[in-house]
Amino acid sequence: MSLVVQDLIKIYGQQKAVNHISFSVSPGEIVGFLGPNGAGKSTTMKIATGYVSPTAGEVTVGGHKVSENPMAVKQITGYLPEHNPLYLDLYVHEYLSFVGKLYGIGGSTLKKRVAEMVDICGLTREQNKKIETLSKGYRQRVGLAQALIHDPQVLILDEPTSGLDPNQLVEIRNLIKTISANKTVIFSTHIMQEVQALCDRVVVINKGQIVADSSLAAMLSASADTVVLVAEFGSETSVEVFDGLTGVKNVEKISPTTFKISVSQGADLRAEIFRLAADKNLSLVGLRIEEQSLEHVFRSLTQTEGVEH
Repeated sequence: MSLVVQDLIKIYGQQKAVNHISFSVSPGEIVGFLGPNGAGKSTTMKIATGYVSPTAGEVTVGGHKVSENPMAVKQITGYLPEHNPLYLDLYVHEYLSFVGKLYGIGGSTLKKRVAEMVDICGLTREQNKKIETLSKGYRQRVGLAQALIHDPQVLILDEPTSGLDPNQLVEIRNLIKTISANKTVIFSTHIMQEVQALCDRVVVINKGQIVADSSLAAMLSASADTVVLVAEFGSETSVEVFDGLTGVKNVEKISPTTFKISVSQGADLRAEIFRLAADKNLSLVGLRIEEQSLEHVFRSLTQTEGVEH
């Protein structure tokens, strides 16, 4: 089943949280939905699941318009919100049974689905524990289990690994890969390794607007017109030291002594930077070309152009 977002707008007061965005997720596709905090990711996902109404535009899931038939959409959609809302005083198996009943599942079918979710999500030892006693990682597993209890064809996961330690992060990432087989999946994240490990495609949103929508390979290839130099000085200095350099697209200060300089492909400024350092009596202790990464592409798409102070 596909998910289609068409010219979506959401306005809160004077702020356009989502501003005329359109994209689609094809059946069986896993799409990463990236953007800085406040970019509009969670708002878009809440609209897609029927929890928030749009100001204008439409989301269609499996052929059903969310605005016209939200219950039909919820029957075929599994949703894990960013702040995983669980009933902490319930036992794991009890909570999953409760959610299953909300979807109209009962009898032996419900028992079977709960058992399957406990097994798939690695909750066998925890199923008879109260949710309030579980770690953040296991609470996320319960959240994924409730999103899957009714066997949805579309999964919408909002920051599913937020706040997890490195071991928990890998476990949940592997779990998402397992449960996503033959499903249409869109998930938001700030972790680039997740995108590279799981996604077929990436949609990047910034300030309520789509700024990129392509495969990982295409996105990395498109960034090939920019080279990033990393310059490190022996003492603290400021971005103004690079004023006057030609071909510079952006300078980012990443520590008191270290800078990332984005320049046009073909513009080799290393010799010029060495001369600049000598002219200003600065000790240049390191200068290298940084290998392009998805994180760099993301930052270039979502940060303000020009020099960052």
